[in-house]
Amino acid sequence: MKPEEIIQKIEKELYSVQVNPELVNLGTVETVGDEIVKASGISSAGYYEEIKFDDGSMGFVLNIDEDCVSIVLLKNSGHIVHGMKVKSTGKILDVAVSYDLIGRVIDSLGEPIDGRRLQYKNTVYYSIEKEAPGIIRRNSIDTPLKTGIKSIDAMTPIGRGQRELIIGDRGTGKTAIAIDTIINQKKLEMGLKRVICVYCSIGQKKSNLASIAAKLKEKGALDYTILVAATASDSVSMQYIAPLTACAIGEYFMDKGEDVLVIYDDLTKHAWAYRQISLLIKRPAGREAYPGDIFYLHSRLLERAAKISNEGGGGTLTALPIIETQANDLSAYIPTNVISITDGQIYLEADLFNLGIRPAINVGLSVSRVGGAAQTKLMKQLSGSMRLELSQYRELQNFAQFGSDLDENTLKKLKRGVRVTEILKQQQYNPYDEVSEILSIFAVTSGIFDELEVHMVSVVEQQMIEFIKRKYPETIKRLLTCTKIEDSLKTELKKEMDEFKKTMNYGTKFATT
Repeated sequence: MKPEEIIQKIEKELYSVQVNPELVNLGTVETVGDEIVKASGISSAGYYEEIKFDDGSMGFVLNIDEDCVSIVLLKNSGHIVHGMKVKSTGKILDVAVSYDLIGRVIDSLGEPIDGRRLQYKNTVYYSIEKEAPGIIRRNSIDTPLKTGIKSIDAMTPIGRGQRELIIGDRGTGKTAIAIDTIINQKKLEMGLKRVICVYCSIGQKKSNLASIAAKLKEKGALDYTILVAATASDSVSMQYIAPLTACAIGEYFMDKGEDVLVIYDDLTKHAWAYRQISLLIKRPAGREAYPGDIFYLHSRLLERAAKISNEGGGGTLTALPIIETQANDLSAYIPTNVISITDGQIYLEADLFNLGIRPAINVGLSVSRVGGAAQTKLMKQLSGSMRLELSQYRELQNFAQFGSDLDENTLKKLKRGVRVTEILKQQQYNPYDEVSEILSIFAVTSGIFDELEVHMVSVVEQQMIEFIKRKYPETIKRLLTCTKIEDSLKTELKKEMDEFKKTMNYGTKFATT
């Protein structure tokens, strides 16, 4: 073969080789310790950028200094050593989202932990950190999100797209309210879309998570619920990103036009995790040793809750963050931060819980800044009179304990207030539909239970609701379709409730307590 032919053959083979040059941003591990790695040489790393290690470990950038970056480890093989090469991926940390997540229990990285394989279809990746929807993309909140809990739906209503804080001491029933709200979404109210629920467990015991998952499955609520879990045995980095992952999953469904409820249980432990990470990367400590941006951490998370305009798809994301207080101290750093971020709070009091008033909601300190805009007109009409009855009762109760010489009108208000308080007691895992709530509130504010022993109120209330639903379906239809209880409907309801009293033939002995 001639030299020219050899050269041509070599050139042909060289030109046929497919070369895809790739710019790789490589760095070197400088220090390792306590789930934090410092690496040098990564010149163009960004905040929350995903970083991969030669041994298969993975983390994300949380701090950028002049000569190095601080990487928080999410997957740690335990073999990271000084001098190991690290590579920046050029993408923000994200999670795979799909409708296949519904009914599953996953960790902070979106990987299943319920013992079953997760096979995604039509997978999309959502960044765990995302800018909140702007005001132009939003609509005003006007659609109720029913909890099935009378005291909340009547006096501190939650709207779809709202951020309502659940706050109280340990063991006062905060998680119970959240789980009841999820269970209640199984009952589709007339004209309302379904709600996909995302429950995020942060720093809870595995046994608690297992019991919640079992209860949701028992009630048929797992069919529309996703559980994101970073338990107490997981690393603080996994606990830190858990609510961000839950929010990203919720945003996926919101962008699909769905109504989503995300519960963060609880953000106190999330703040603890962030404080621990911040101290390890040597950020300056502020009040209670929290870093200076702890407020911004929770505000940018909760601001992602929104009701999107119809042009943008019409989806909603409702956030129910939970905060644990110490000795009813609402003025502590994290509680005051989150109270100022949210659109209201449901305050649970240990003293009420110990008195047997459950849910132990302090109606005076609980508020919804969306208010009646997120209520049906019928509920709004009835709840006003009940709130008035309760406030008068509390005011008179303080005076009544100092003396027994009370006039007849004061005694009547005290007796009514006791029965209103009794009506608001509700068993766990027993949410009410709106008609049942309306019948219950109407009965107590109309004086139907005034002549009844206090301990009999809750029993008779259930029997009364069942009686009217069974015998007067036309009345139920009117309550479902009307926007106001007119005088004719009031008369009809009182007549039916009086008939119920006669059929039950319960005594008229009045308890003075």
